[in-house]
Amino acid sequence: MTDPVQAPPVEPASGVRVVAPAAPGRPARLVVLVSGAGTNLQALLDACSDEGYRAQVVAVGSDRPGVEGLARAERAGVPTFVRRLRDFAGRTAWDAALSEAVAAHAPDLVVLAGFMKLTGPQFLDRFGGRTVNTHPALSPSFPGVNGPADALAYGVRVTGCTLFVVDAGVDTGAIIAQRAVEVAEEDTVESLHARIKTVERTMLVETVGHMVRTGWTVHHRRVTIP
Repeated sequence: MTDPVQAPPVEPASGVRVVAPAAPGRPARLVVLVSGAGTNLQALLDACSDEGYRAQVVAVGSDRPGVEGLARAERAGVPTFVRRLRDFAGRTAWDAALSEAVAAHAPDLVVLAGFMKLTGPQFLDRFGGRTVNTHPALSPSFPGVNGPADALAYGVRVTGCTLFVVDAGVDTGAIIAQRAVEVAEEDTVESLHARIKTVERTMLVETVGHMVRTGWTVHHRRVTIP
């Protein structure tokens, strides 16, 4: 039996992008992209072991070989692939190759879990509206790779994490969910980031499960999960 092929999101002239839940009788197909340790990936793998979660990680990809995230997938019996930017003539070719590798697994949802590369136009053309990412700050504050450090340096009393729909910018996509984390007086960047990551994993697992079970709608900057 061939793998089911996910229909693209419905995007009427109004600009509303509607993504239906996974087909009845099968778990949603998740492709997860990682660049490092894969702790968010592990949280999803653990959640998917419960049939009630209604999702399955069908492939894990990376832009770096030999990372722990790929090892986690292999230990779980999940297929893996690597697409290194240096192996291609440029970002356009890399983006096309990454898109093809992801598409081969017919995902209902693509999760960037610590994936440290920006996806490009070809990827977004195929998976826009159904690719999500996390950021360790309360967007739109402190975008980029130093979110916890920037929040601590600024002196905020509350920071947190954000789950968003990936677009062409850096942590600029429509916000799906956010969770707050208080900043302690004695916090270092490491201690603050560790607490954010704990909250982030819970947010990711809970929200992804909800999305694949009910579907979701993206209308401009508003994401609605029934």
